[in-house]
Amino acid sequence: MALLEVTQSRQITATIRLEEKTAAQVDQYAAFIRASADDVVNQALEYVFSKDRDFQEYLKSAEAASVAPSLRVRRPPQVAVSQEKSVRAKKVTA
Repeated sequence: MALLEVTQSRQITATIRLEEKTAAQVDQYAAFIRASADDVVNQALEYVFSKDRDFQEYLKSAEAASVAPSLRVRRPPQVAVSQEKSVRAKKVTA
């Protein structure tokens, strides 16, 4: 039996704005726990979401299921994806 269990998660790149003081504290907290700023923000949000009982109830509502996305997610260029597919297709046919 393995001593560690590693779980893979799908990560995205998103752009957010923080107050200058908050950004500085994220960096300081990351240094304090020897983690990345990304990990600090992700874990802090997961913690708040899991502890907020009203939010957990809201997630069960139909309203929550139809929320329009407002987070600015950075998507990979479609050109690179289509080029990669054509390269794979050429390798398969060769």
